[in-house]
Amino acid sequence: MTELVVLGFSDREKAEAVLRLSQELSKQELLDLEDSALAWRTMDGKLHVKQSINTTAAGATSGAVWGTLLGMLFLMPVFGAAVGAASGAIGGKLTDVGMNDAFVKEVASQLEPGRAAVFALVRRSTPDRVREALRPFSPTVVRTSLTKEREEELIAALHGV
Repeated sequence: MTELVVLGFSDREKAEAVLRLSQELSKQELLDLEDSALAWRTMDGKLHVKQSINTTAAGATSGAVWGTLLGMLFLMPVFGAAVGAASGAIGGKLTDVGMNDAFVKEVASQLEPGRAAVFALVRRSTPDRVREALRPFSPTVVRTSLTKEREEELIAALHGV
């Protein structure tokens, strides 16, 4: 079952380091993320959200491939690629994969200036190893879909209690 975990950080750099760490943990088969996002608020109060999955680019790429193939059938591969890329980009932009964008923006809007958060949809993990790897970044648990008991265990483990 996929679990949602939102961790807060004192600054954007720590949050970005945790996203890089999640990629390393994934390579080690310790963490399997369905989706992730980074949100931060600058000191002037502007909110920024960076999704890990760019559905617009993915749609444009697949649309261009399919458009080229269909274009070859009608002896117009360049036109087919252009139309395919455009329609794929539009389809990708309208597709919401993984985390709900509105939810991410709602939670991120509560960040104080200078702070950041990492959103993660976790398919599978080795909890003790992942918690140990996260501890040096001093994250705070902002929100989870875990049971109350499991959330309390996570908070205690991240704070070394």
